[in-house]
This record gives sequence, C-alpha cells and structure tokens, in this order.
Amino acid sequence: MPTRILPAVGDADAVRSITTLLSQLPDAEPVAPVTDSTQLVDTLARLAAESVDELPEVVIVHERIGPVPALELIREVALRFPAVGVILVTSDPGPGLFQAAMDYGARGLVALPLGYEELASRVQAVAQWSVGVRRHLGSGVEVFTGAGGTVVTVSGAKGGVGTSMTAIQLALAAQASGRPTALVDMDLQAGDVASYLDVQFRRSVVDLATITDISPRVLADAVFRHDTGLALLLAPGEGERGEEVTDRATRQIVSALRSRYEVVVLDCGAQLGGAGAAAVEMADSALLVTTPDVVAVRGAKRAVRMWDRLQIRKAEETTVVVNRHTRATEIQPPLIQKITGTAVAATTVPANFKELQGAVDAGRVHELDSKGTVKQAMWALAGELGLVRAAEGDHRKGGGRFRGGDRGSVSFRRRKDGAG
Repeated sequence: MPTRILPAVGDADAVRSITTLLSQLPDAEPVAPVTDSTQLVDTLARLAAESVDELPEVVIVHERIGPVPALELIREVALRFPAVGVILVTSDPGPGLFQAAMDYGARGLVALPLGYEELASRVQAVAQWSVGVRRHLGSGVEVFTGAGGTVVTVSGAKGGVGTSMTAIQLALAAQASGRPTALVDMDLQAGDVASYLDVQFRRSVVDLATITDISPRVLADAVFRHDTGLALLLAPGEGERGEEVTDRATRQIVSALRSRYEVVVLDCGAQLGGAGAAAVEMADSALLVTTPDVVAVRGAKRAVRMWDRLQIRKAEETTVVVNRHTRATEIQPPLIQKITGTAVAATTVPANFKELQGAVDAGRVHELDSKGTVKQAMWALAGELGLVRAAEGDHRKGGGRFRGGDRGSVSFRRRKDGAG
C-alpha cells in the first residue's frame, strides 16, 4: 500500500527539494504541497469529512510555514487528526527543538539540508505508526471534520469608535443563530467586555498565557459561560498583566479556541501590541471600526499602513466598518474606502446612541431592543460576514433579527504566498 505524504512548505525552493526527494521514496505517493498553515488544516479537514481513510499517513511541516508557526501548527494537526503522523523539517535539529517538537505532537524530525536516507527512514517509521494507529482504533478515530472555526478580529481606528460594542453584537448574532461562539477580550489593558455584559469572573486570558498544552478541560476552566450562551474569555482585571500574553501565547489560545468553537470573535481594542498583532495576522476576517469623522478616518489609515509595514495584514485583506453613520456627514463609505485602500463593509451602523445608553449604563448590552436600528445593523453585518447560519431573508432567534442575508456570505480569508 503506498504511503500518502502531504508536504506543508511555504518556501518555493524547499518545495522543489522536498517533492523531488519524496518522489524517489519507495511506495511513496506525494500529495500536491500546501503553502500555508490555513491551507493545510483546511485540506486535512476536507479529507477527514469524507473518511478518516482519506487522510494522508504523513504530513511534512517545514519550519518556515506560516502564518501559524510550525510547532503550533503541529499541535493543531496532532489534536484534530490524531491518526496523521507529522514530521518537522528544520535547520536546527538540536535536542531542545527535538524535545519541543515531540511535546507538540510531532512523530519525527528531519534536518536541513535534506538527505535521502534520513528522510526515507523517518517517513517509513511515521507511516508505519500511522497505519498501526488506524488499525488499532478502527472507526474510533475522532477528528474535528470542520474546516476550523472562523476567527474574526475587531480593532478600532482610535478609542471610542465602538469596537467593543461591535465585537459583542457580532458574537451575539453568531451565537443566536446556533453557532457555538467564543468572545475574547484582547484589549488587555483596558478591556470592557465584562462591564458591557455585567460579568464578574476571576479568570482571564492571562491564565492561559503560560500553558503550553491548552487542553479542552484547561480551556473550559478559563472560559465564562454567559447567559446568552457565549463563551467569554476576558481581559485581566489588572491591566499591567496584559504583558504576560505574548504573541506566541495568543497563537496557542486562538488555535485552541478555533478547534472548539465555530466562531471566535476577538475585541482587539485600538492599541496594537504583540498579542493583538498575532490575532489580526491569524484572523480569517480582520475588521477595523471607524466613525465618519476626520480624526477617526486618519486613525484608520494610520492603522492600515502600520499593519502593512509590520507585515501583519495587507490593506486589501482588511475590512473597515463604518459606525455612527449618517447621510448628512461629508465623509461617506466610498471616500473612506478610497482613503484607507481597504474594503468597506456594505452594512453601516447608524448613529443612535440614545437607544444604546440605557443598556450600556446597566451593563446589559445583550438585552438591546431587537427593533433598534443599531442592533439590527450590527446583526446584519454579522450576516454579511457569514457569521450566522441564516443565509437569506429575515430570521428571528434569541430575540434578534437578521437582515441583509441577501448579500450572501462574504469571505475575507487571508491568503499568503511566497516564503513561509
């Protein structure tokens, strides 16, 4: 029986080198390589949805894969596809990395530059392990057959533009439509999600920052289950502790959440740190909220340019949401799109703070009137982004209304090319 081998390599030269060697291995059946972490997970999920037997026996992960780092990617594959053996290809095959790779779930490690004998030996051993696991477990192999949860980040052009309100309402809309949803407060120094939802909870995202293996039980202990059904992962009560959440910790946390929830919404606030940058980079959809005034639009333009300079996200991969919109303002969405160079959501949120004030002051924004124009607009935005199950017409569930479904489901999944 041939051994199916799927290379995950972002570097073009490495792709040629690895595929050439793999084609020379006896009884090997190399699969067309994937070039980034998202493509790898989606490919495996699609194959697993057909049958576990359709999964390749061996996955080869190059150290320069992205946007998710190699070790975090290996962990995700090992957790979601336990019958697939993963080999890490690296230029640093020292004992430290070897131990780390094993801890993350790799079944082998091969040094660069690649040698035929070493690669053949590792592939054969890992393939035998994979076949043995499948034979032993039979139909008991469990895999998460979805393509992974949808991750949406909501950032602000500046403070006070409505970032948290937007993130909360998007999450509520997704949860109300029947999609298990997690809402994460990544505004680590000034997060207000708990205040908006009248929540007091002693655990926060910081409790996951130092954990290298975020199991479902560990994740459940850190998450607060809100009355609406939302899973909340809150910002720390002491803002200075936000520094404990590194970019690496953020990647692990987001990966753990997207493997357990269909929708993950992250409120990233208006200040960009390492954790927020990692979240925006990993997101399927990155939203930037602005109001139609000169200062906020300049802030949006500044943020977009900074994300591009730091290679976090390109302007065309970012979607601006216009909040507090009126027809009378001189700055309209087409002008904002021209200034920022981004896409602009077709759904705008009207300016009507009067209908929000009571719920905001009471910390009960989840109880906004379903007939209110602001809530309707934000839930319509959720439909435009494809976060709700409903695709057409008006649907009522959980006291909310979905409009704008006729726009269809818009995908903003980030695509990378070139070196990983």
